[in-house]
Amino acid sequence: MTKRKNSKGVDLKPFLLYFGIVLFVFTTFLGYFFIPSEKGLLPISVFALIAGIIYENKRLTQKWSTVFYVTLFAYVLSYLSFLPGRNESIYNLENHIRYWPYSFIFIYVILAIAFNKEKLTPKLTEGITLLQSIAFIYWVIDFGFNNLHNIIVIVLVAIGFILTVFSIFNAFSYFTLSKISRFTLSIWSSIVMLLFAVENIYNVYQNEQIESTSNLTQGLFIGLQYFLLGVCSIYIVHNFMMLVSFLPGKGTFFNKQYFKDVKELKEEHILRFSEMQVRKLQSLFCLIFLGAIFSLNYYYRILPRNVAIWIVFVIFPYILFTYDYLIEHKKTTANSC
Repeated sequence: MTKRKNSKGVDLKPFLLYFGIVLFVFTTFLGYFFIPSEKGLLPISVFALIAGIIYENKRLTQKWSTVFYVTLFAYVLSYLSFLPGRNESIYNLENHIRYWPYSFIFIYVILAIAFNKEKLTPKLTEGITLLQSIAFIYWVIDFGFNNLHNIIVIVLVAIGFILTVFSIFNAFSYFTLSKISRFTLSIWSSIVMLLFAVENIYNVYQNEQIESTSNLTQGLFIGLQYFLLGVCSIYIVHNFMMLVSFLPGKGTFFNKQYFKDVKELKEEHILRFSEMQVRKLQSLFCLIFLGAIFSLNYYYRILPRNVAIWIVFVIFPYILFTYDYLIEHKKTTANSC
């Protein structure tokens, strides 16, 4: 009786690689003929945006091989955007070129979320929601209370302040984080991140194109904004999905399945918020440091509001890590003496 050999799955990586090489040659052709054109079909800002997405994906996965294959897969799939549309009677290559990088970005972000779901849902802490709440206070003050004319906006800002106070209270108290508290703070985190995301996207795209700027410093600053938008885009989409999932779907309009899905989603929000409480000294450092940064930016207008907030979101965790390391090192030194 002959033994059957274990069948192995087909390795798609070589095919993906060869197909990617062919498409790269085609991309080079497009770049040669269309990037230098005055129509701005492939602006430099889009490449800064893509660089930010790839950078953050690398930080999450920590493996260049995974980043390479995710990028390659998204790159190959993005060429589906060159297929003619259903109502496109006359094929317009320039329109397809214009939308192609955004197809790549969309596919890449979805793949990055799929590959890094557990890492994208890190344990939120009281410290993170404190950071977001301080940023929210700065956002409202900088936006200006005089600009809050709409009753709906006023109500939403008032709710935001209540949640901000709740977040600050938890960061400086020793009360045990209940499931309701963790769920509330997780929802607040998603809402405030989406608020900043919408404003950031709007303000970034109000800038002129990098290639049309007359000064290098301004061009680099605009490029930095697009890069930061790319870094944050994965989290923007993820938070959006965690909120939109509460809405009923076509086949789950407040039926049994809908409430089952909502229960699972609530549990996901609760589980992503850590039960561990941050040290009060750390909360105080966060409050003073961020208060000083945002106050200086408010009075001296060093950076636009959206840029200042997102730079803090990206950089402050590293500052906090350094702060914790120095405190622990000081304690260890003191104990050894």
